[in-house]
Amino acid sequence: MNDADPEWPVPGINPDVPSTARVYDALLGGRDNFKADREAAEVFAHLIPQVREAARLNRSALIRGVQYMVRRGGIDQILDIGCGLPTEQNTHEAAQDINPDTRVVYVDNDPMVLSHGRALLADNRTTTVVTADLRDPARILEHPEVRDHLDFDRPIGVVIVGMIMQISDDEDPDAIIAELMKPLASGSHLLLTAWPDTGDPAQHGLSQACLETLGNGWIRPIERLEGHFQGMPMVPPGLEYVSRWYPEDPDRTVPELADFEPYEHTQMAGIAVKP
Repeated sequence: MNDADPEWPVPGINPDVPSTARVYDALLGGRDNFKADREAAEVFAHLIPQVREAARLNRSALIRGVQYMVRRGGIDQILDIGCGLPTEQNTHEAAQDINPDTRVVYVDNDPMVLSHGRALLADNRTTTVVTADLRDPARILEHPEVRDHLDFDRPIGVVIVGMIMQISDDEDPDAIIAELMKPLASGSHLLLTAWPDTGDPAQHGLSQACLETLGNGWIRPIERLEGHFQGMPMVPPGLEYVSRWYPEDPDRTVPELADFEPYEHTQMAGIAVKP
């Protein structure tokens, strides 16, 4: 262990209670998780046998979306909310491979994410990580490190991947997104992934696993998911199943929905641009 390594065990962590970030890490084959997180991951695997493939699809959507925003959208500032634990390719790596000057702020409410993120980013002057919760957008927007790191007079790419399904209807996910986007400059992008409800058993299995282990994880009709984008213009191909979603190549030949594996019906992605 060196000076950049996170303190272990991380203060503020209850290893007996699974967390979203650590369960996702377990599904992706990471090592930053506890027994409770791995047991929760097994509940997912029981209800959705290919849930690990679904987790990787979600990650691939994140990378494709970030690449689009930086390469095609001209975004050089990213606010990644609910970023989770570091994995094989992260938002700042995908962005900075294209534009090394891209500034990235990671936001998560899990103390382990902050600890590991600080260690990973110790020598990265354009990227930082802060502790805050998507449910409190005002705290995110007013956080001193967020304000110091990002220029709110210029477009920002907001990333909410694998998170909006954790916000209940009572917590009003659309109002949270609206509050996040309101102070941002014209040209800002919103990258979002969400879980659709079209009556497919795999969708309901994923939601059931999440509700049983984490106490959240709601699927919603596609019209509701479209509403998350606040009526802003969508980047082609619009809101689409992740396996068919290639914003840098929207005319790409993609499989028919009927040819999908069941787990490929569980996630959709989209990018909208603030006028």
